[in-house]
Amino acid sequence: MASPKAAVNPCVITVAVFDGSRQPMAAGQQVLFTVKNGNQKQVYRDFQQASRLTLTDLPFFDNSHDNYTVIASANGYEQAGFFPVKALPGVPVEADLMLLRRDGNFNFSQAGWEKLRRDRADMAKLLAAGVASATTARNRYEDLLERKAPVLACYFNLMTAMSQIQLPAGTPVKYFRELIWDNMTQARFFVWADAEIVNQVRRAAGQGAFVRELAAEKYHPGATVSFKQVQFGEANVQLSFHENDRRMVAGVNCIKVEPDIDYFKDPLAHALLEVLPNALKRGRLTDPRQVYALRWIAGRHAGVPEFDPPYTIS
Repeated sequence: MASPKAAVNPCVITVAVFDGSRQPMAAGQQVLFTVKNGNQKQVYRDFQQASRLTLTDLPFFDNSHDNYTVIASANGYEQAGFFPVKALPGVPVEADLMLLRRDGNFNFSQAGWEKLRRDRADMAKLLAAGVASATTARNRYEDLLERKAPVLACYFNLMTAMSQIQLPAGTPVKYFRELIWDNMTQARFFVWADAEIVNQVRRAAGQGAFVRELAAEKYHPGATVSFKQVQFGEANVQLSFHENDRRMVAGVNCIKVEPDIDYFKDPLAHALLEVLPNALKRGRLTDPRQVYALRWIAGRHAGVPEFDPPYTIS
């Protein structure tokens, strides 16, 4: 085993804990922090009444042992963690985690219809597409908000994530034309989109932003091809294209597109830890709460604009 190098500049890792409102954990909340190095040796485990823990003078191995695992948990909250947190001498590293209340509810107080139209115009426009009147669009949206909160949360998760994906020309949202309302679930939705989106995603895959999923039809019945974003370790967007399902929408040749977000980047982990458990427990679908937390944590670690769908969990 390689021995730690005596670095002049020690390694420093700070773990910061946030709640479902995307704000630091409330002062006085007792948090259990666990930190392990890449050899799975526990270097810290203790309770703190603080939302931040800073570990200094961590040894530098200059190998995989520098890939730390950080975990946080608190009474009444779901545990969260992240791996790998790469420690480097002289470069302080921060890992942000989100803890969700076990009994937490979706808070859509900032997602009223008029506010959504003003602040998230693309989301409101797609929700209203194909509707005969503004009143009908609003009523349909408010019914979704009141009766199917997880479905709306999934929509907000996906639309927020896709608005942050840059294709060669625009984002995936640019190509969406009309929601297929009957097929919206808490795990995915279907949308009629300009057929050009397939070419855009293929080009993005050629640039390394997506990878093609083999045998897409097994997980996405009817799909002809599917691509998964590879930017993050968890909670990447997957776009499955049903090129045999076509429709003209406002004069645009459209195909059916199925966006969803997988918990795991690795295909085997996705199959064994997400698809199979959901299949064994009939009716269990991807939890938009978990997607919300995983995507937020992944984005913070990657240093990209904050994942900020128009709701929180409280």
